Amino acid sequence: MAKFGNYDVENMEVLCGLGKAISSPERVEILQLLYDKSLIIGEIARQMNLPASSTAYHLKILEQAGLIRMEEQPGTRGGQKLCTRKVDHAIIDLVRKDINIDEVYSVEMPVGAYSRCEVTPTCGLCTTDGTIGNEDVEYFFYTPQRFKAGMLWTSSGYVEYEFPNGVPKGKKPKKILISMEICSEAPGYREDWKSDITLWINGRECGTFTCPGDFGKRRGRLTPPCVANGSSQYGLQTAWEIQQKGTFINGEQVSMICAEDLDLDGAPYITVRIGNKPDAVYIGGFNLFGKNFGDYNQDIVLNIEY
Repeated sequence: MAKFGNYDVENMEVLCGLGKAISSPERVEILQLLYDKSLIIGEIARQMNLPASSTAYHLKILEQAGLIRMEEQPGTRGGQKLCTRKVDHAIIDLVRKDINIDEVYSVEMPVGAYSRCEVTPTCGLCTTDGTIGNEDVEYFFYTPQRFKAGMLWTSSGYVEYEFPNGVPKGKKPKKILISMEICSEAPGYREDWKSDITLWINGRECGTFTCPGDFGKRRGRLTPPCVANGSSQYGLQTAWEIQQKGTFINGEQVSMICAEDLDLDGAPYITVRIGNKPDAVYIGGFNLFGKNFGDYNQDIVLNIEY
């Protein structure tokens, strides 16, 4: 599979290092030698008909530019360095970005793509074709079929997702917005069944939304025929917004947790947990509605402004 290296004008030292690395015919030829195999320095020197010292110098420049990797390997006479090419295609961005304009990273997570969970009956998962396995059996929350679910429900507990973190390293998140369609979970449905639903990001409790009920008096706008009347049909579109001044739920401030408190910088993923705290006033469970269910045709959406 092709390997890409990204270089931009804002990181001038790295970009100039790339220019230096590919300015020498010898170094370009070394990259060609390493196209489909790894070689030790001595093998490269022999094939290039260069002194070992000159070869080592060229390889050091290529390594500093991020074009190759050198790893120490045991040899018959001590250690030796094995050289491997890291980049097949160099992408160069020469446009300086306006620092006064914010960027936005966005990703949508299917409701069944959680990484861990804790559920209690009444509970279950549903696709547009019907229930996955049997209702109220926790086992089915761990089957591979869960990734197809567009709706899930549990009387208590949580589901936790690992969202990819697409914010470039070194960039500071200013605002995190997580939105979903959600409601309480009662047997059948109860419009007055309250539930305190809490959101955690990277283990930090951000805020609790008290949902007024489990809604089933009418069918959801998108709810498929496999979901019977007399059961949960739709939820409320609910948004947790973590800003620099605190956390807001549907525009109302609920805590002082700020974007900088969430340790997002440089991490490859972001954990998002949705659930009832064991000591909540209303442990009323929750229904999560994804695409093709409920009233809103969306899964769980994460937006990060940086």
